[in-house]
Amino acid sequence: MHHVSLNRGDLNDARSGRVPPGAVLGSDAAGVVSQPAADGSGPEVGTRVVAMARGAFADRAAVEVDALAEVPRSVDLSEAAALPVAGLAALRALRAAGPLLGRRVLITGASGGVGQFAVQLAARAGAYVIASVGSAARGEGLATKGADQVVVGLEGLDQPVDVVLDNVGGAQMVAAWELLATGGNLQSIGWASGEQAVFPPYSTVGPPKTLSSFLNEGEAGADLATLVRFVADRSLCVEIGWRGSWERIAEAVEVLRSRRLNGKAVLDVRPLAPIAPTRACVNPASAAP
Repeated sequence: MHHVSLNRGDLNDARSGRVPPGAVLGSDAAGVVSQPAADGSGPEVGTRVVAMARGAFADRAAVEVDALAEVPRSVDLSEAAALPVAGLAALRALRAAGPLLGRRVLITGASGGVGQFAVQLAARAGAYVIASVGSAARGEGLATKGADQVVVGLEGLDQPVDVVLDNVGGAQMVAAWELLATGGNLQSIGWASGEQAVFPPYSTVGPPKTLSSFLNEGEAGADLATLVRFVADRSLCVEIGWRGSWERIAEAVEVLRSRRLNGKAVLDVRPLAPIAPTRACVNPASAAP
């Protein structure tokens, strides 16, 4: 392991009791193969890879071959480490929502890890992207990533939307449901607010629309390879809002938990290497599909 990335799910696992005391947390990792798969099906020793794997917060981890993808030299491993959980959630939730060309897509919690990837991927697919954030400051830069409209909360939204990717939950998810057009779909990805969601009487009775739960499942390798390719061709930017040694994980947790993090938190497992300058990215809306 060279780099790992922190997700809200890691905090939830630590607090919920779903994992036994002393278990190794983490899902996002990037590093170099030190021992190949015994059956010869995986990459060779020395290959740079990104993986979604249980117990990622470690010096070394055994990873299924179908859970990783190779990383070209043009992509920094710290960027790759930010892709698995958040990038796959954005990619797969948008895919589950159906064709996006010309549709109005609302993404709540758009300044977070999943949200920033979703904004770019939805724009790439030809959607009209509405990015909802907690404050004007947290919305900075989203227009350059492909958002056609940036709003605080749901302020000013009075036209129906076709798709909602909800990362916030609670009352805002209920309000987003009310904005859905007939036949629309809400993908419930996260619950950053921690609030209860209370639907008013009869709010779910009427023209057909759907609310779908979401969970990252299945082989990750092929979709990770897609995300890495987008990063390599600069049509997908990785926003690293916090980076430091994994010995500073308490600091990273506090930044994430207090909702002060734009993008992803990346922890360096190996001694810090020089951080490459941020590369310019193309507007996703102008990228080839």
